[in-house]
Amino acid sequence: MADSASVPMLKHKDLLEIATLSREEIQLILHTADSLKDVARHPIKKLPTLRGRTMVNLFYETSTRTRTSFELAAVRLSADVVNIDVGISSVKKGESLLDTARTLEAMSVDFIVMRHAASGAPHTLARNLHASVINAGDGQHEHPTQALLDCYTVREKLGGIAGKTITLFGDLLHSRVARSNLLAFTKLGAKVRFCGPPTLCPREFEQLGAEVHHDVKTALAGSDVIYVLRLQFERHRLGLLPSVRAYTQQYGISTDRVKLAKPGALVMHPGPMNRGVEISHEVADAPQSVIVDQVANGVPIRMAVLYLLESGRTARAASPPVPAPMGAAA
Repeated sequence: MADSASVPMLKHKDLLEIATLSREEIQLILHTADSLKDVARHPIKKLPTLRGRTMVNLFYETSTRTRTSFELAAVRLSADVVNIDVGISSVKKGESLLDTARTLEAMSVDFIVMRHAASGAPHTLARNLHASVINAGDGQHEHPTQALLDCYTVREKLGGIAGKTITLFGDLLHSRVARSNLLAFTKLGAKVRFCGPPTLCPREFEQLGAEVHHDVKTALAGSDVIYVLRLQFERHRLGLLPSVRAYTQQYGISTDRVKLAKPGALVMHPGPMNRGVEISHEVADAPQSVIVDQVANGVPIRMAVLYLLESGRTARAASPPVPAPMGAAA
């Protein structure tokens, strides 16, 4: 039997946040995605890695890109996939989150990919289930696989991340993507700036390691990456912005504003976009835009996460903890 130390794996049972991943683990995921990306170019887009495993997509909030790319990632690794439509499930009858998850685990589910409006919901599942839980976005907390695919895209397009300046614009207050990206990019050696109106970009983010700016010109100077975030109308309380038009005029990313960054600076957006609000049509479709590449890279990154979590599960099953001798101190 191969030494488990030689098998690439994540040490955690679950992937819940960037905060608990080491720099080396992030690099391992990116490196693993390199070897998996070519699968999409094969005539038969499948590997047998997860044959016999089952993944459930449990999304309490809407999603197109994340949910679909997780499904494609699992299918390309030969796993069975079940998509739960929460709107017509027993949740509508009052079933609790934990009871729903325990029901799924009773059916021998191996992976649960979860999106939920409540921060910490995936952590609750992970503490109570044997299945591996992957956080696909929880409240305003984190969206770890989005940050990983964003790191992968920057690394692919610019040749590396260390030393780069990455500026995130927009609704940073409500963005779980911003928090995960800040942690991931800084762990890999980048300088991260946040820019937006004070109501959506408070100075408290400086405590997490971001430079905070409210002036677009200052924030864009020397930027290698312009990362635009969606204005999250569904999460806004009254009074955060004078108007959407005023936001676009002051902070919307236009062709003229892109010119304030470094020549050839990448333009990124996690989607879905409010075209004409936080980003213009011209910028979204410009040659510098790598938004479509982000979507494409979501599949190999999520394949890598599933593969590495499975490797860890297999290694732990093959080498169970040795029980302490009777009478030994706990």
